[in-house]
Amino acid sequence: MKHAKKLIEVALPLDAINEASVREKSIRHGHPSTLHLWWARRPLAAARAVIFAQMVDDPSEYVDVLLSDPQKKHAAERDLRQRLAKRTEREMDGDSEASEESIPTLGDVIAEHERDRLFRIIKALVKWENTTNETVLGWARDEIWQSWRRACANNADHPRTSELFNRHQLPAFHDPFAGGGALPLEAQRLGLEAFASDLNPVAVLINKATIEIPPRFVNRPPVNPESRTKRNGLELEHQGTQGLAEDILYYGKKMRDEAKKRIGHLYPQIKVTAQMANYRPDLKEYIGRNLTVIAWIWARTVKSPNPAYSDVHVPLLSSFILSKRNGKIAYIDPILAPDDYWISVKIADPTSNLERLSRGTKHSRGSFRCLMSNISIPYDYIDGEANAGRMSARMVAIIAEGDRTRVFLPPTDEMEKVARSAVPNWVPSLSSRGTWASNAQGRPYGFKTFGDYFTPRQLVALNTFSDILSEVHKSVYNDAIESDFDDDNLSYQSGGTGATAYADSVAIYLSFVLSKQADLANSLCRWEPIAQCPRQLFTRQAIPMVWDYAEGNPLGNSSGAWITLVNGIIRAFSKSFGNLDPTILGHSRQANAEIQDLSFNKIVSTDPPYYDNILYSDLSEFFYIWIRRSLKPLFPDLLATISVPKSEELVANSYRYGGKKQAEKFFLNGMSRALKNLTKQAHSAFPITIYYAFKQAEKKVDTGVISTGWETFLDAVICANLAITGTWPIRTENSSRMVGQGTNALASSIVLVCRPKPLDAAIISLREFIVTLKQAIHTALAHLQHSSVAPVDLAQAAIGPGMAVYSRYSRVIDAAGRTVTVREALKLINQVLDEVLAEQDSVSDSESRWAVAWFEQFGFLEGDYGSAETLSKAKNTSVSGLIEAGILASNGGKIRLLKPEELSSDWDPQKDSQLTAWEVVHHLIRVLKAEGEESASHLLRKLGPRAETAHELCYRLFTLSERKKRFADATSYNTLVRSWPEIAIRARAQPTLQSGEMFGERK
Repeated sequence: MKHAKKLIEVALPLDAINEASVREKSIRHGHPSTLHLWWARRPLAAARAVIFAQMVDDPSEYVDVLLSDPQKKHAAERDLRQRLAKRTEREMDGDSEASEESIPTLGDVIAEHERDRLFRIIKALVKWENTTNETVLGWARDEIWQSWRRACANNADHPRTSELFNRHQLPAFHDPFAGGGALPLEAQRLGLEAFASDLNPVAVLINKATIEIPPRFVNRPPVNPESRTKRNGLELEHQGTQGLAEDILYYGKKMRDEAKKRIGHLYPQIKVTAQMANYRPDLKEYIGRNLTVIAWIWARTVKSPNPAYSDVHVPLLSSFILSKRNGKIAYIDPILAPDDYWISVKIADPTSNLERLSRGTKHSRGSFRCLMSNISIPYDYIDGEANAGRMSARMVAIIAEGDRTRVFLPPTDEMEKVARSAVPNWVPSLSSRGTWASNAQGRPYGFKTFGDYFTPRQLVALNTFSDILSEVHKSVYNDAIESDFDDDNLSYQSGGTGATAYADSVAIYLSFVLSKQADLANSLCRWEPIAQCPRQLFTRQAIPMVWDYAEGNPLGNSSGAWITLVNGIIRAFSKSFGNLDPTILGHSRQANAEIQDLSFNKIVSTDPPYYDNILYSDLSEFFYIWIRRSLKPLFPDLLATISVPKSEELVANSYRYGGKKQAEKFFLNGMSRALKNLTKQAHSAFPITIYYAFKQAEKKVDTGVISTGWETFLDAVICANLAITGTWPIRTENSSRMVGQGTNALASSIVLVCRPKPLDAAIISLREFIVTLKQAIHTALAHLQHSSVAPVDLAQAAIGPGMAVYSRYSRVIDAAGRTVTVREALKLINQVLDEVLAEQDSVSDSESRWAVAWFEQFGFLEGDYGSAETLSKAKNTSVSGLIEAGILASNGGKIRLLKPEELSSDWDPQKDSQLTAWEVVHHLIRVLKAEGEESASHLLRKLGPRAETAHELCYRLFTLSERKKRFADATSYNTLVRSWPEIAIRARAQPTLQSGEMFGERK
């Protein structure tokens, strides 16, 4: 088979992809991720760009075609002449490096021009605004088709050409670890029939809702009676999924209205009384009015450990503050009596003691304080009381809807009595062992089953919506029959497209609303005092313990209400599925990646589990219990098991497999089988792309630090006989994560581009490998830093090009003839990266080289003057010069580096006669922290090309800080590099820009 090198194996406009991916993380309304929560989703921008570049030929593969175009050839010849003239001019000016530069051929230049054109398509393709832009998507699809037809022509004599190279039909796409569905959705958007498979039933349903259902019912009118009445026999056009969206909204409202009839008495309005307004002037306008409640705030309580108050259940309040908006503070104010307490809610101005109010009844990091006696209540005591069934809860505030504002009210006995009157008819009994609410010490606090996560009233509400959903399914079916849908009696699971299948489809989306309701209607939802709404349970990939929680009103109209969640799903339709082609189908199946057979002759891009980072089955079980209760009659096979399948899930979970070694072995063997399976099945004309993100610094071995997650995964890649032909660090994770406390959670995923390793792959010696590795890391590092890959991600990003060298050979052997293992290769990659980073010190000024050496030993702490003077001689500078340069402070024979916040605020680099890279870095940090990116951009503009050295220095300083466990310093350097692209963009946008200023970017 003849296969062309693909664009992703040569070059990508990484900056544009990363910028779009980061921006997308802040987009909620209209994003398909709002259909249903899934953890560690890939940004659509990254998925779209990777699949496009995976399918499109690199221009170096069709230079002859480009040269046959007179216009393109003429433009390339003109560019080549200009380059040669500039080189000659530099040689005449005495530039010795000019003569050593290689001269590109005409073919190289024309390929570069074509590559730039493809880059412009990618830059347009990744923009959020162009997600459904048919013009831009059309450009991308045209390029994919052109490359495919070239492949068909080049393989016309292949013995399986009719099977593999049908020039009238693109190959299909498959993601065997589909998860949240970003990759198959974007493949479908690019014109490929998409297949998604996953072991997890929740993921399978998400992919059905994303790629399978929308094209099956595209351009169909809604079936609900209200819409039929409006049409009154007229054939109104309903484009895309508009009809389906209208039905989800109609039946979602119908469910809310029916729930109000059944359980509305459990969610009463609150009447503002004159007594409430006695000490609250802000309530006078509401006296006598009934207000709709947004949320009831509860605090968990335990018996006071003080024997004098053993009959009193004291509150565990992490904060008294309810609101910090609109120039006022609303807060809980406990009033003490001799042997009890009662709760008041008050309003204060922002000058109040916020620190005291923010602490609530917290005593320290490890305890609360008894409200009655002020003695400490340790977490161990709380855990013991909770596990013995003696933890309770008390209502501490009520938040209601006022006139365009929130109204904060004290709790009432009547409201608490109503809440406690709820009796659910079903309580989930499934063990929550894998996901229980906990703190860092792993205390369960009485959480044993998923039923423990909900208050009785919340369980009644969720049960009610689930029961109504089965009734609404019948209504949709009957209305679909009235709307001339075929009554084929085939369910959605059986592949039907008639009334039964349509009702099943609507039920899937409404079950997602139930999932979202559960995420916002449980006893582990915090009250957000700034946004003034309940915060969902899954704010991260775990369930942390919450002491005071917000019980939202699902029957209201504010955040957390059923109808609000329905509207959120409708918004996802408008942006995600607005331009569907009904002929481009999607398929979602439950399958084990190790044995699935869906990848045959398909393009494969996938995002496998990250070792032990996320236990998807444990987390998704929270939603599965409600989805299964609602949809099991419709999907009996998919939802057959009581819990989410776990035994075959490819994660290295110690408690599940009896220890770390066993878990690591399970992951390695399973991932090896899965990747081997892919390698045998994937279409050979295309590379396989694999997303992977894992923290690097995890385990010390001998002289280095390696990552068990990376090592095990890369072992699996090598075992699958794959060679890495390209690596790309793409910023796919939430940018708000921090380096703090020694963790190294990634902001970037490494996209590995892989092809089957040639059977005749060479053997290389260890010495040759190290030489080749250093060249590869040196080149890659310059590219990574130019792309502003975060320093915290640099070690991970360097693994890619390093392992690309390692994997291209059949074996790397040392002097004793022994094969160098993946673990040893990873250690060498880290060592070479350190060496290359250290070499960058040589390009800095002598003052900065001194500062780096001093910083490595002392950080910003004091050291002896004598030691500083000795070091200055070695670095060809002087302590007095360093003080004059503005980077040192001297006092009583001691020397220390000035912290960023200590530097002069009126510093002007254009007036500094002794400008150093060290100063530039720390002044930029000072301005960024104090004034933000706009002010930092003004400073960067003044620096011009001098900022480039400082940009590189940030990486070196981050590495030193992390190694010395100075995490606050590491965060500062990491933040500056992460902000660099945005700062540079703002700097370029400023007026009166002087020609030649580059803002620290290479041209």
